Amino acid sequence: MSDIFREVEEDVRRERAQRIWKRYGTYIIAAGVMVFVGIGVWQLWQRHERQQREAVSAQYLAAQRITNPQTAANAFVDLAQAKSYGPVARLSQASAMFAAGQRSEAIEIYKEIADSDTGAIGSVARLRAAWAMAETATRTQLAELLKPLDQPGSPWRENAHEILAFADYKAMDLKSAQTKYAALAANAEAPDALRARAKAMAEYLRNGGAVTFGTVPPEVVVPPPPQAAATAAAPAASPAAPAQ
Repeated sequence: MSDIFREVEEDVRRERAQRIWKRYGTYIIAAGVMVFVGIGVWQLWQRHERQQREAVSAQYLAAQRITNPQTAANAFVDLAQAKSYGPVARLSQASAMFAAGQRSEAIEIYKEIADSDTGAIGSVARLRAAWAMAETATRTQLAELLKPLDQPGSPWRENAHEILAFADYKAMDLKSAQTKYAALAANAEAPDALRARAKAMAEYLRNGGAVTFGTVPPEVVVPPPPQAAATAAAPAASPAAPAQ
C-alpha cells in the first residue's frame, strides 16, 4: 500500500510541476537569462573600471614626474576630476601651485580639502596650509586652523604643536618656543624626525641663536718680511743725466 501512495504522490507532484511550468515557464527562462546577462554586464563594468583606474594611476605618476611646477599643477587639475584620485590629485595640485608661486591660491585649495575631508588627506592638507601661512599669519590664526588636529588622541597633534612652536619663534616669543620644542623633543609619541628637529631648535634657542649672532673679529694685519720691508724703505735711484 505504501508504494501505491508514493506513486500517487509523485504523480500529483509531477502534475503540479507541469502546471507551474506551463504558467510560469517563460518567466523562469527570462529570469535566468537576465541573471546571466546581469553577471556579464557586471563583469564588463568591473573590467572597465579597472582599466580606468589603471589609466588614471599612470597619468598621476606621470604628473608627479613633471619638474615644472606650473605644468604639474595644470596636469593635476584634470586628475582632480577623477573619482579615485580626486582628493589626492587636488592636494598635489595645491603643492605644485605653491611651488610655482601661487601661494594664496594653493592655501585656499588646502583649506577646501581640509574642510571637506575628515580623514588623513584632510589632515595633511590642514598641516600644509598652516605651514604655508606660518611666515605671515598670526599665532591666533594658526591655532584656529590647527584646532581640529590639536586634540587629545589625535595622531597629528605633535605636528600641529611643531607649527605653533614655530609661530612663537617667528613672533619672538622665544621662551614659549623653546619650551614647546623641548617638550616635543622629549615626547615619545612624536615621530623620530620631528623629535630631531625639535631638539635642534630647542638647543638653538637655548644657546641664544635667535638673538645672538656673535661679533666679527678685527682684521689681523700681518707685517711684511724684513727683506721686503727694507726694499720698500730704500730710496729710489736718481735718473741718469742725459748725454752731452
